Amino acid sequence: MDLSFYKGKKVLVTGHTGFKGSWLCRILVKAGAEVTGYSLVPPTTPNLFSMADVENNINSVIGDIRDLEHLKKVFAETQPEIVLHLAAQPIVRDSYKDPVYTYETNVMGTVNICECVRLNPCVKSFLNVTTDKVYHNNEWAWGYRENEPLDGYDPYSNSKSCSELVTHSYINSFFNDMDVAVSTARAGNVIGGGDFSKDRIIPDSVKACCNKQAIFVRNPFSIRPYQHVLEPLSAYLWILYKQSIDRSLADSYNVGPNEDDCVTTKELVSLFCEAWGEGARWESKAQKNALHEANFLKLDCSKIKSRLGWHPIWDIRQAVAATVDWSKVWQSGNDVSSEMDIQIKKYFGF
Repeated sequence: MDLSFYKGKKVLVTGHTGFKGSWLCRILVKAGAEVTGYSLVPPTTPNLFSMADVENNINSVIGDIRDLEHLKKVFAETQPEIVLHLAAQPIVRDSYKDPVYTYETNVMGTVNICECVRLNPCVKSFLNVTTDKVYHNNEWAWGYRENEPLDGYDPYSNSKSCSELVTHSYINSFFNDMDVAVSTARAGNVIGGGDFSKDRIIPDSVKACCNKQAIFVRNPFSIRPYQHVLEPLSAYLWILYKQSIDRSLADSYNVGPNEDDCVTTKELVSLFCEAWGEGARWESKAQKNALHEANFLKLDCSKIKSRLGWHPIWDIRQAVAATVDWSKVWQSGNDVSSEMDIQIKKYFGF
């Protein structure tokens, strides 16, 4: 993928201190973009944002996406041309514990970023990143298409459904009459080096293997569209580029792996153990009366493939291998930034 489009562009990334945001900022910096990040402090300790020294390579602003006045000030000062909205409360189980904060962040946060885009004609291309969980999940065997009903079950998923609706309302009410292209991207479950989030299978697996312990798996037979973090990030950058040169391409897009790479959590962890070696093993720890989480979820990504020409590059085995490679560099105390650059070069070719 040619990222020369981003050279010299002013890009604002919300959620830049998170796992995906840190990888995204590193890609954009390498592409020559002038990057501003707006986010809370990193959500975990340790965290990729600090390890990869993201802060010293961009204009990093610590702020709450719920704070409209602060966000307005950042837009006024930086005058971004391209905006990627990743800031969110992203954990399903946490959304049960604090639904109000989840809705405030994921719904009103979307209102705030849309409002700032509305008030700043400097923005020419805007992408709201949501999730594959925005759909009403019937647990059926085929992938959801972008025209399926939006009705997430739990507070996290539902708040992201609402985020989609907010964006669509702003498109209809304001953006269609402005010189700005706006899309939403619904990505599947992301894995990769540097994710230290709780209640996620790969971070749990890395932690267990580093401690020579068995990996405990809550839902071994659940099916998810797992993909390496570089896959959706490349799709986001491609969407922003394509809609910049042709506004008719602005739309809602599913972003996920090929169907053959939609695997059960059991298969994912087995691949992880194989790649890790050292006697890595996992055990099923299904919980009675557990909080509801989807068991079967696939995306139909025909639209982004046919309309934009985007296709996944790494299959699930390559995604797991890259994740293990990064994690072992981190475990050994070596330079994780260099490993990120190696993987970015391998994926993007620069």
